[in-house]
Amino acid sequence: MKYNLLFILLFFIGFQSFSQIVINELDCDTPGIDDQEFLEIKSDVPNFNLDGYVVVFFNGSNSGGNSSYFTIDLDGYTTDENGLLLIGSDTVTPFPQLLIAANTIQNGADAVAIYQGSDFDFPEETVATIDNLIDVLIYDTSDSDDEDMIAIFSADPNFASIEQINEGPGNNTNSIQRNNDGTYTSTTPTPRALNDGSGIVFNSIAISTDAEQYQEGETILITFTSQTNVDSDATFSFSLSNAGFNTMDYTGSTTVTIPNGQNSVSTSITLVNDTEDEGDEEPVIKFVNLPSPYIPFNNFIKLRAIDDDFTVASFGTPLNSTFGNVTSTQPSGYYNSLDGLSDANLKQALQDIIADPSVVRAQTYADVIDILKEADQNPENSNEVWLVYLEQGRAKLDFQLTSDSNGKWNREHTFPRSRAGYYSIEEDEIADGKDIFWTTKADSLRHGNSDAHALRAVDGPENSSRNNQFYGEYTGPVGTLGGFKGDVARGVFYLAVRYNGLDIVNGYPDGNVGQFGDLQTLLEWHRNDPPDDFEMNRNNVIYTWQYNRNPFIDQPELIEYIWGDNIGETWVQPLSIDENSLDTVSVYPNPTTGRVYIKGLKKSANITVYSMDGRALFTKAVDNATIDLNLSSGMFLMQITSEDRTTIKKIMVN
Repeated sequence: MKYNLLFILLFFIGFQSFSQIVINELDCDTPGIDDQEFLEIKSDVPNFNLDGYVVVFFNGSNSGGNSSYFTIDLDGYTTDENGLLLIGSDTVTPFPQLLIAANTIQNGADAVAIYQGSDFDFPEETVATIDNLIDVLIYDTSDSDDEDMIAIFSADPNFASIEQINEGPGNNTNSIQRNNDGTYTSTTPTPRALNDGSGIVFNSIAISTDAEQYQEGETILITFTSQTNVDSDATFSFSLSNAGFNTMDYTGSTTVTIPNGQNSVSTSITLVNDTEDEGDEEPVIKFVNLPSPYIPFNNFIKLRAIDDDFTVASFGTPLNSTFGNVTSTQPSGYYNSLDGLSDANLKQALQDIIADPSVVRAQTYADVIDILKEADQNPENSNEVWLVYLEQGRAKLDFQLTSDSNGKWNREHTFPRSRAGYYSIEEDEIADGKDIFWTTKADSLRHGNSDAHALRAVDGPENSSRNNQFYGEYTGPVGTLGGFKGDVARGVFYLAVRYNGLDIVNGYPDGNVGQFGDLQTLLEWHRNDPPDDFEMNRNNVIYTWQYNRNPFIDQPELIEYIWGDNIGETWVQPLSIDENSLDTVSVYPNPTTGRVYIKGLKKSANITVYSMDGRALFTKAVDNATIDLNLSSGMFLMQITSEDRTTIKKIMVN
């Protein structure tokens, strides 16, 4: 009996060791945004355990050097009844068993290989190897053969005659499919099905809803539709839980049955309208159990549940600025070391504060997303961020995750990366929170990539429109009021002090990395749009992450002593700010075509407009208001008087 058991055991081990998995199908290029790409693995027995295997993608371009750019550890995955494992994004249909991000697979000339091992054996930029190789496919999209890649893999006797397989020209509709004899054909894709049409034919079930966005208290109608009529009652369950959204947030049954002979069933789920400010949430419809021969056609259907319990801040947006409601959280004596200094000494002392390596922290580029959700929160709706150039709110949940930027927001470098020379590294992809950080100093220019003082929440398409233009070349979308101008100027001024290697110059320098223009435009924007409560709150939030502040928000006059009208003069820190001061009043846009806006007034005011030769042209009582000047082109002086305080602004009318 023992000998029989030993024989069976040895047979089973031998059967496993000789079981083979191969690359069954690859779609490396699809029309449009390449979100339908996939890889399919096939085992020669069904339900094969893939523990101990890893998939590695290699870049065959000159810059890629036949090295790895993406790996997938297959531990924990099993092929299906047909011996297949489909790998792709959540936009691939039928729905993959293993998910990767869309547009991950490169077009070629490249290679994909299966090895015995783990993803730890193939850190990024590992040169292709035949060690522990199980299978490999070298492919392209009408590219020249990658002779180096072919030479690497043909050194394995099992692949001595390997060839590069062409899927077709760019944006083709083909996939590369393995034939039963080991050759390949480029033809119509057949994901989750055997290439020769044999085996089990699965009946896929699709999920659809009557809308994508719902208010709390509304009902979601969910319909499940099978590809063909079912031949017996098909009962299955689904869930909607995702992050903070759970069974407490909805009512309704999550088990349904498609009746025998039919192909669809619908059910209703009602969102609970509570009084808690949970923020907007994203329920995700997911199949829980689908009995064979049913598989998901689509899955992980993300919806939007709008929370009507958002909060409104005690201060205004940059379009409706308030002043004095948010107090600086700077530590006592934070800027004391600046007193009595001027010019280069003043700038150096300022850098010593905001780049102190014993205090200041650098966070990852992924952390910036969380920082901006807090720092750029829309004062009028706590579930939104405020978009810097578009000057409107957008749902925090609509952060851009794919190449499609429409309706999404992203991170805008006010001092563009290509102009500054900073960049991302692999660790920047990890959002590890406030308490994990890099030590940073004035020479740590790379950390400018994730310095939140100079990063803003921005509309995706507008981010592309601005590109790397200097301010002055770029003035914002047509029709917006420019309430962002002083904010972004102070972000650029901050960077020029915080990091060595960055400088602000006159005009528009061409191709000089580290230089940013135009100084005069930035000074004008700063003067005409002083720091408001939104910007002060932002400064306070970022301080809790980076342990440094933007001094030009706390002490805006410093800009004049380093770049402006007070160069060479000795800085003396203001002891206090009179709450009735008119220093924070701004008039914009300036220059104007005739209409201006006054913001920053705490009380009503009288304005008098003078010609440059001193003649009073008109007087008007105003609040934070819109004023039509009805003036011809030229330069004018606007005197604003409120509570016995007066300020004079120079106005240019085009």
